[in-house]
Amino acid sequence: MEKIIVALWAPEGESREAYAARILASLPQALRAGGAQHIRLNVRDAEVMPADPLTQRWQAPQQTAVAQFWMPSSNRRFRGAVDAALASHSARFAAWLVCESTIIAPKAGSEPAQPGRSTGWAQASFISFRADMPREAAISHWHSHHTHVAIETQANVEYVQNLIVKPLTDDATAYDAFVEECFAVEAMTDQSAFFDAVGDANKLAANQKAMMDSCTAFIDFARIDIIPTSQFDFRYLDKA
Repeated sequence: MEKIIVALWAPEGESREAYAARILASLPQALRAGGAQHIRLNVRDAEVMPADPLTQRWQAPQQTAVAQFWMPSSNRRFRGAVDAALASHSARFAAWLVCESTIIAPKAGSEPAQPGRSTGWAQASFISFRADMPREAAISHWHSHHTHVAIETQANVEYVQNLIVKPLTDDATAYDAFVEECFAVEAMTDQSAFFDAVGDANKLAANQKAMMDSCTAFIDFARIDIIPTSQFDFRYLDKA
């Protein structure tokens, strides 16, 4: 099985909220019919509008939603139905093959058993490594040092790293990784809730500095897209 990450762009003139509602209603079923499994959608709906100030933008226009799923093969010849579903649900889409590493898994029973929004919110990050750093060195820092920092300095309740193996569509942006981290609702507007330092200003400052120092050591902040999203898991379709 291979994991695929897809960035989706809404048609011009369609609001993020309307687009979210439209793809949630039919895209998961269309992807499943095309052979996709373990489907998850991350959408930019009204629920995550309070986190808009946390957005970081490289692409213009920026991604409106993200689809995550697995297939027996990511080979283009086997993706015909899936690509058709993505095309019919977007003005444009870009896809990447990734290698997933689940650092913090959701607690048992926290995922919705039926279609529905997961609790809290998810920060979806498309990341590029520093151009002045060998790729192997960037991955080593990310996996060996930064992972520990991210766990220790943030109140993340789910943390999944996806190393991009290769682009699957011709116009896919040259990112190096996609990361999804989930937080409590309060972390959308309260940095102390985000950085696991509620009521402790000194800890907040220390955690923010540790995180920023680690990020700047391997991430090119001029080439990243970070969007707050609502997470919808459709694994129940695997049993359909």
